[in-house]
Amino acid sequence: MRLAGKIMIIGLKNCFKFLGISVISFCAVFICTLFMNYSIDLASVESQIVDEASIIMFDAQLMTSKVVCGVTGGCMLLTSVVLLCFYIKNYIDNHSKELGILKALGFSNLKLAKDFSVFGLNVFVGTAAGFASAFCLMPKFYEVQNAEQLFPDMDVCFHPSIPIYLVLVPTVFFSIAAVLYSFIRLKTPVIHLLKGKQGKVKHYKGNKDTLPFMDEMKRGVIRQRISLVIFVFLSAFSYSSTMQMSFSMKEYADVMMRVLMVAIGVLFSCVTLFLAVSSVVKFNSVNISLMNAFGYEYRSCSNAVLGGYRPFAYIGFAVGTGYQYGLLKFMVNVVFGSVDDIAEFNFNFKAFVIAVVTFVVFYEAVMLLCSERIKRISLKKIMAE
Repeated sequence: MRLAGKIMIIGLKNCFKFLGISVISFCAVFICTLFMNYSIDLASVESQIVDEASIIMFDAQLMTSKVVCGVTGGCMLLTSVVLLCFYIKNYIDNHSKELGILKALGFSNLKLAKDFSVFGLNVFVGTAAGFASAFCLMPKFYEVQNAEQLFPDMDVCFHPSIPIYLVLVPTVFFSIAAVLYSFIRLKTPVIHLLKGKQGKVKHYKGNKDTLPFMDEMKRGVIRQRISLVIFVFLSAFSYSSTMQMSFSMKEYADVMMRVLMVAIGVLFSCVTLFLAVSSVVKFNSVNISLMNAFGYEYRSCSNAVLGGYRPFAYIGFAVGTGYQYGLLKFMVNVVFGSVDDIAEFNFNFKAFVIAVVTFVVFYEAVMLLCSERIKRISLKKIMAE
């Protein structure tokens, strides 16, 4: 942050930390671009489709495109909004003294908030990359979708409305949202900003005096950062639903679609989980350093800081299991119900077991990796900062 032309400048180092928004934007736009472009081009040849089986498949594929775009776009839009608010709050918390000084010098909340529009750049990078990647893959996607030659051969056409809706509109929307949210956060009194206090301290009622210290510490960590609970939940939800869908759709989708589904789901899951867990360790560095100084074991510190999120991860996995089963049941029975020789869909227990085992390994590996940072947090280092 510096006074030079613009009041506040978020440098490239800071932007790199906010790549989570870019990754999520990439995933959403990549999937939506494939299905939106295909559905528009498919609709253009509707008059050439006269065979009854082809008409039924035509209607089913258009409905599939709407469902996929709605579900994917909606879920990832919500996640991106939560992630944006988290990043802005975190940035203001970490730079509260500098912001307090600027406000004391007479800069208004709106003038400071306008510079947070730079967060829209992260959205633009992700959406533009997602659109470009999807467009490059489009010919192969068209070929796979029409593998049975039920429709006339279609050329991949560029539709300007797609980059407008999927690249330009999200960029503008998130830039404005960043300014509005940061404007609200900057309404904190100057004295609180200078002292590093973002609002009033919350007091929780209950019989916490009767709880062991580590148990109360675990609860306190969860209560302080509810947004991180959402990220852990979404990470497990995404991993569970996409992994099981991929195995369960063996009879309904080609290998390409299943691989794309797993790749997008696991990428989304990794980003949100690493963001959540690493942020938990960072936010509790002072508490961790004190526990280390007082002789608490490494495992006790790790469990107190990270252990409270484990139940939310497994709840997210369970919800993802139910979600993918319900969605696939709907797609097979309703969307493709009129298609002849469609295989009956049943719960895939084998896919569930594979997803459970791999998720436990994945989740605990991330926890172990981030727990290593706890060993390196010393009271001397924290005091020096």
